Amino acid sequence: MTDSARPDGVAHTTRKTFSRTTTVAIDIDAARDKVWRILTAAKDYPAWNSTVVSLAGDIQPGGRLQLVSTLDPTRTFTLKVKEFTPGERLAWGDALGTRVYTVAERPGGKTTVTMTEKIGGPVFPLFASKIPSFDESFSAFAADLKAVAER
Repeated sequence: MTDSARPDGVAHTTRKTFSRTTTVAIDIDAARDKVWRILTAAKDYPAWNSTVVSLAGDIQPGGRLQLVSTLDPTRTFTLKVKEFTPGERLAWGDALGTRVYTVAERPGGKTTVTMTEKIGGPVFPLFASKIPSFDESFSAFAADLKAVAER
């Protein structure tokens, strides 16, 4: 799936031999600037995002992050902010994958947020079966973001 995913808040995954891509999109009844502020305040993620145990670091160009997810709370992922276009696009990741957030302003002060993560590489088939599905987690993220932004 691409950034043109249906904004229904339901995650979808596409599997290939050397990669896996999960995408979710959701319409939010809030201004793009408000949504962007939520997405770039790392320390606040555990308060609103039920899929994050902790997120430390700075979400800014070249920033470094340490993420602990509910999918594997025993592991800390060390990530780098790879793209940062204020109010529009954010990407972070490591050598195996990248998560991209796009924030699109809609008429009437609404916003559509799309989150896509692609993981993979030449050795992906060797460990793909050990990586849990992201669908439920991505759908929960979308619902949580919508709820906090629409408050």
